[in-house]
Amino acid sequence: MAIWLSQGFNALSIGSILLLIAIGLAFSFGLMNVINMAHGEFIMAGAYTAYVTQTELVGPFGSAGLDVYLFIALPIAFVVAAGMGAVLERVLIRRLYGRPLDTLLATWGLSLILQQAARSIFGAPNVQVIAPSWLRDGLEPLDGFVMPYSRLFILALAGICLAGVALYLTKTAGGRRIRAVMQNREVASSLGVRTPTVDTFTFALSSGLAGVAGCALALLGPIGPALGTYYIVDAFMVVVLGGVGMLAGTVVAAFSIGGLNTFLEWGTSASLGKVFVFAAIIIFLQWRPAGLIARRAR
Repeated sequence: MAIWLSQGFNALSIGSILLLIAIGLAFSFGLMNVINMAHGEFIMAGAYTAYVTQTELVGPFGSAGLDVYLFIALPIAFVVAAGMGAVLERVLIRRLYGRPLDTLLATWGLSLILQQAARSIFGAPNVQVIAPSWLRDGLEPLDGFVMPYSRLFILALAGICLAGVALYLTKTAGGRRIRAVMQNREVASSLGVRTPTVDTFTFALSSGLAGVAGCALALLGPIGPALGTYYIVDAFMVVVLGGVGMLAGTVVAAFSIGGLNTFLEWGTSASLGKVFVFAAIIIFLQWRPAGLIARRAR
């Protein structure tokens, strides 16, 4: 029982990490139809923000700074990554709308530049972010079944981000403008919506959520310049499988892929498990090309 519960919790944990990463990508790729290969580097920026915040607070404040740095790092990571995303949209992406191949190549080149910049600033070796003391232990409801507090924190953080995004899109004027522009840009513009401003804000929101994801990932292990590349493919799979632009589909796809990864790797190996997951997604998309939840249209 403990083994099965551990595997189930691992599946939830992996799913929450994928969801946290894919929420932002659901905006840039799912809603804006922009293939942003630099999304992983915004994750990296959020992780390094956590590292810098920890370093700056632990030095003068010691253990007290270590216990509170995460609450300071999360909003800073959002702002830093959102600012990078806004600049990217204004300078580069705006000139490439409607040209997906050019966007892919341009953002891929930018990702390499950002990785090299991180190596120049922080060095090529990975660095370690120390978790606060209140996240180092775990909850043990049964003998042999431990739920680490760090994983529970990431699960809760993913839920908070998801709820915040859903409420913003459905309950605020800004969210309604985003949905209006993504559904019909011409009509929204004719009704007075400033579509370029909405584009910039949407891309900044996407990037800021990636920064929050990076800050959370820093709790799980060493971080380095290539941190984002480990997750970007899985994040694209989540968005495509869930249905382009469908937030509910993104949630279902994240936990489905997390569960498949966990149980297939448990029965085989990490490499074979990944291959089986890719194969299962390809077969499913042959049956439902629009993903788990298709956008309704008339």
